[in-house]
Amino acid sequence: QRRGVRWNASKAFLEPALSRPNLTVISQAVVDHLIFDPLDSCKVIGVQYRNRSQRAGLQGSEILSDPVRVGARAELVLCAGAIGSVQIMERSGLGQVERLSGMGIRPRHRLAGVGENLQDHLQLRLIYKVSGVKTLNAQAKHWWGRAAMGLEYLLFRTGPLTMSPSQMGVFTRSSASVDRADLEYHIQPLSLERFGEPLHDFPAFTASVCHLRPSSRGSVHINHPSSLAQPQIDPCYLATDDDRQVAASAIRVTRGIVNQAPLAAYRPQEYLPGPQYESEEALVEAAGKVGTTIFHPVGTLKMGPASDPSAVVDAQLRCHGVRGLRVADASVMPTITSGNTNAPTLMIAERAAAWMLQARRSAS
Repeated sequence: QRRGVRWNASKAFLEPALSRPNLTVISQAVVDHLIFDPLDSCKVIGVQYRNRSQRAGLQGSEILSDPVRVGARAELVLCAGAIGSVQIMERSGLGQVERLSGMGIRPRHRLAGVGENLQDHLQLRLIYKVSGVKTLNAQAKHWWGRAAMGLEYLLFRTGPLTMSPSQMGVFTRSSASVDRADLEYHIQPLSLERFGEPLHDFPAFTASVCHLRPSSRGSVHINHPSSLAQPQIDPCYLATDDDRQVAASAIRVTRGIVNQAPLAAYRPQEYLPGPQYESEEALVEAAGKVGTTIFHPVGTLKMGPASDPSAVVDAQLRCHGVRGLRVADASVMPTITSGNTNAPTLMIAERAAAWMLQARRSAS
């Protein structure tokens, strides 16, 4: 954060550049597909998009404007993320030929790896009730508590509304046999059953622990050619023996930490998943119940050499077999990073910008 306000890539990079005459930002838009050169089916020359709006009188129903086509004089860069970039690629005819043909999409170029290799950090959200200490659950329980938090933020830019969800992070190993940290904790002074639901009415904290190097691989693909259709996302969490073993170990490690002497004064009691889960099989079951995404999807347009049939982009983020197209987002990561994915994604964008400038200078 900066001066009590959450900081992000948009504020750091985009806002300072908004006044540039060569930059136009269009928001609330949905990309239909890429535009190809009519004389060269493997050269991208632009993109077609539509403006998004709400249908009057129908809550949550969307309509799109007539299509707008924008040309690209040099290169086009996909930055829609590990979920969005895949959808644009597939709607444009880039991907698995049989899958695209089955939906009536004209295949432009076979790229078997599009939408495959999906990875994410599955977080196991263990919740502990505590005594003798206030948590955000209590502060947000009543309207006057919420009002006080809002007033503190407005007047001083301090207090709970300035905090990120997690107040502490910890890296550790799931077992002594692991040579480096393979678990990451995000500790929050609050608790809730599921994302989007109210905070609990009892004091508690959440110890969210995720496996940093999962071996499970999932996929994401479009279900329909429409740009408004939701994709099919199959993360395949806990699909391998190794991931299930680490998940069980993560719960044991968490219990071991919580049972240490410094926390004894707060009498922590395991609320989720619950102390009744003890055996290896039971702990894996518990992991499935309290596990959820931590919003780190990567890998669905992975980087690799042309000799790798599952690779989609090369070492400079150029799409294999397609000219004028790069991808610069988390989808290009061949393997998920052993930590949060935001900073590595910014690095990918920085490198993409440098390579594009280099290419322009070489061509001029």
